[in-house]
Amino acid sequence: MRVGRKAHIDREELRRLVASGRSNAELAAHFGVTESGILQAKRLAGLAKPMMDHGRALPWKLNRAHNQSGPATNLRNLSAIAQGGQVPQTKINTALRWARRLTDSGLDVGYSYEDGFYERPAEGTSHIETVLTAALSALHEHEHEEGRG
Repeated sequence: MRVGRKAHIDREELRRLVASGRSNAELAAHFGVTESGILQAKRLAGLAKPMMDHGRALPWKLNRAHNQSGPATNLRNLSAIAQGGQVPQTKINTALRWARRLTDSGLDVGYSYEDGFYERPAEGTSHIETVLTAALSALHEHEHEEGRG
């Protein structure tokens, strides 16, 4: 391969190899490109899973120390559910139980960069209620689709 020339990745061959379970590293070696090149080719071929955007569920700039906390994880899982992502049932149950406890108690979730997540009285339509409603709506829609299938 000459320097400066783009490698050609045949989309049909890429589809076939992805379907056979090849990893991105294996695909990169096969086509003589970087893993980043494979990810770009998969996106262009419609083979990449769309990226989840959790900005609505987590509208704060999180301190790295709080990124994997229970509330952050639950909000991310509720967001993934709302976007049709695959979330294990145990994580769905945990996130729903947490969000329902808050909403049923008239509470909302807040965040401080220094101190992390905290519970506070809900005012109007709470943040957690909005996130929970979106997740429940997606779950009911999915159940409805499966019922038709």
